[in-house]
Amino acid sequence: MEKMSFKELHEFYKDHLFNILMPFWMKFGIDHENGAFFTCFNNKGDVLKSKNKYIWSQGRFLWMLSHLYYAFKDYVRTEETDEFINGAEKGARFLKEYALLPNGKCAWVLDEKGSPIHTDRNGNIRSIVEGDEFDLGIAADLFLIYGMAEYARAANNPEYFQFALKLFDSANELMKTANFKTFPHDAPNGYKTHGKSMIMLETSQELSNIARFFNDPSSGRLMEIAEQAVNETISNFVKKDDRILLEMVKEDGRTAYDEMLGSYINPGHSLEDAWFIMHFAGRIQDGETLQTGIEIVRWMTALGWDTRYGGLPQFVHKDGGHPKGSIENSNKNDHMIKELTENWSNKLWWVHSEALYALILAYENSKDSWFMDTYWKFHDYVFKTFPNPDKNMGEWIQIRNREGKPEDKVVALPVKDPYHITRAFMHLIKALERLIKME
Repeated sequence: MEKMSFKELHEFYKDHLFNILMPFWMKFGIDHENGAFFTCFNNKGDVLKSKNKYIWSQGRFLWMLSHLYYAFKDYVRTEETDEFINGAEKGARFLKEYALLPNGKCAWVLDEKGSPIHTDRNGNIRSIVEGDEFDLGIAADLFLIYGMAEYARAANNPEYFQFALKLFDSANELMKTANFKTFPHDAPNGYKTHGKSMIMLETSQELSNIARFFNDPSSGRLMEIAEQAVNETISNFVKKDDRILLEMVKEDGRTAYDEMLGSYINPGHSLEDAWFIMHFAGRIQDGETLQTGIEIVRWMTALGWDTRYGGLPQFVHKDGGHPKGSIENSNKNDHMIKELTENWSNKLWWVHSEALYALILAYENSKDSWFMDTYWKFHDYVFKTFPNPDKNMGEWIQIRNREGKPEDKVVALPVKDPYHITRAFMHLIKALERLIKME
């Protein structure tokens, strides 16, 4: 693909976001009858496999519509922006009414009308037995916070901000203990995971930003929590001498490079967290932390790139290639072992959208041409690989094998939502506008 100017690239992303991606989700993704959203589509996007409503995915869809309305009103016709906020309202009201359980935590999944249910990893509803709990993973709480806070700002409704803040304070207290659940990515025996500090960074810094919008005094303490999360990531999972961001270390902070679980990289998570870190560093004007975020983008795009077929595998070893290493007996049946051995080479749509934004943001903050050179390599691969060949469908094909052929698989859960791609493209549009002004 021929390189474009920043102005041309800006127009490219606007067109792709508003004319290719969003029409699919506005047509098929909103439950106009019951409220909230449909996100359980198959890989191609042509079959709605289930009307179940996973709260973490619902919160992300709510964030998307709310941020489109708040930050992109002037980019599309008034009728379209009205659809964004009206759709967001349907989600926010449904989630406010049904998402929280009597214990104050979020249900993991609801049926289409709002009743808590249990499903297996493939999305099949299973019978409820005595002792079953519905709050399976704190990611549901955190993504609901993310979406509800963004809706509060878009709708200028502080009631929803207070809902998000109360839920955040509850989740934050749980995160300080061992008494929280992390389904579907429970930490293997003896390990702690990068995902905890990563999600806390983004949730707390965005909630702080919205607290400032409402002139709420919680903004300062929320940024303190964000800073703690950044420090946890950098001190435990960033290994500057080895030029990597690990996904897991031992509970006491030691590396375990000889073990499969202690030596793998998740390029998508690493690149997503890299721009979280850059956003945070920009907010507090911390040059050292900013440079760390920039370097993570350099390490992960260089290490992760598949030199044979192009793109980023879902998981790689810290030295490149397929994950390897010993497996302790207590972890032989852990779900991550199957992912690392059987699915490591999947090429996922969300990973590559995160890479596109991380590279542009790293260039904006460093002016190092290496990042733009690498960006164009990724751009060429991504837009040849993931957009649906059926132009009338719009939404990307989410899972491809190492060679780039579509695969009808389930990744962690049977959910396909628009969050990663649309969020990355929204951030790309704004970053490119800043770069155009600097030319």
